Amino acid sequence: MSWIREVTCQVRQWQTARARWRADMERFKAEQRAARKSGGKMPENPGPPPTGFALLPWLLMGMGAFSNLLQGETPNPWIGGLGLLTFNSLYIYVTFRAFVKQTREARSTRLALVLMGLVTCGLALGYGGSWLYFFPLLGLATGAVLRGPRLGQIGLGVTALAAVVSFYRAGWDAVNVAYGTFLSTMVTAAILSLSEAVRELRAAREELARRAVEKERLRFSRDLHDLLGHTLSVIVVKSEAARRLAHRDLDAALVQVTDIESVGRQALTEIREAVTGYREGSLATELDGARSALSAMGVEPVVRQSGPPLVPQTEALLGWVVREAVTNVVRHSGATRCEITLDGTPDRVRLTITDDGDGGGDGDGNGDGDQGRDRDGVPSASSALGIGGTGLKGLTERLTAAGGSLRAGPSPRGGFTVTAELPVEGQLPTESAELSVF
Repeated sequence: MSWIREVTCQVRQWQTARARWRADMERFKAEQRAARKSGGKMPENPGPPPTGFALLPWLLMGMGAFSNLLQGETPNPWIGGLGLLTFNSLYIYVTFRAFVKQTREARSTRLALVLMGLVTCGLALGYGGSWLYFFPLLGLATGAVLRGPRLGQIGLGVTALAAVVSFYRAGWDAVNVAYGTFLSTMVTAAILSLSEAVRELRAAREELARRAVEKERLRFSRDLHDLLGHTLSVIVVKSEAARRLAHRDLDAALVQVTDIESVGRQALTEIREAVTGYREGSLATELDGARSALSAMGVEPVVRQSGPPLVPQTEALLGWVVREAVTNVVRHSGATRCEITLDGTPDRVRLTITDDGDGGGDGDGNGDGDQGRDRDGVPSASSALGIGGTGLKGLTERLTAAGGSLRAGPSPRGGFTVTAELPVEGQLPTESAELSVF
């Protein structure tokens, strides 16, 4: 009873495809009405579902043979009727399996096509006349199934077979049968291949659009995370400094408040740039911001720079590293000194950020600072690998996509160290890195 289950499954697939097509048509009509009212671009017609029903009307070419059978003009009518039933059954079986690549290339489909050719030759040799027009139907089924580089050879073979058999039964009328067979084979294959390519292109376009939306969403999420994590940390630190200084040094407290206002304005500008996608990081700006944030927290900043000038792409990536690492120092380390060292060679540039704190920190400017160590205070494996938090995960993928690397973990002499390396001609992250979930 396996064939019954197969038929039932096929019927369910047809019903699903038809229901999907009806839904697409309803959506198409609604979009069409909306486009007519607004004067916008008309939507594309989704077209009928690709099923074997489109090839069923061609069975009418066998009506002549069926008429001869009913009128008693066919000798051995039981054999002719059985042959007609077998041919039609094989034709339906083959054509309905021709619209799915897996079933089209299955051995059972190819075997059914061969049996269909044998039945066609038998009926044409036995009866001739209108029974010869089963050859164009054989060509149609062949073109529907055998699409590929060998189609031309197989199509010529089927045409030659039709010409020989038809010439034996009908003389020079075989030219019409052979021409119809060749034409049905090639035209069917061309139309079905083209329609399949259009469907694949449409699916690819929809997938590209979806991936573009996902890429932009992840870009905005990543930039917003990095921007707000650092900016809010600086504002909190400077607010605490202003509160501590307010009762004993009002002028110094006002300086901190002025810095808070400046940081807030800069944050608004950066967020607008992140929303529009035109933000480019500046390493010098990030280093100035790092000095200000560290000083306000009571951490001594030490910045050392050497090497040739960097290209904007490399500066942008290293600026993100400075921002993330300094935010981690300010919020979680409890350090009193932070060293930022930039060493450049003609080929590569290395950025090292080291503090003398307790080595804690989750690698994320928005975390709780506990993920870098386990319950006994021992550095965790994720912290040692530099992948403990959301921020460092994102930075690791960005630098890897640009041909660099990022390492983060406790220092042998105490504290925490973040080391980033990049080629001098670094590139911005590729699409694969952009599509990673941070």
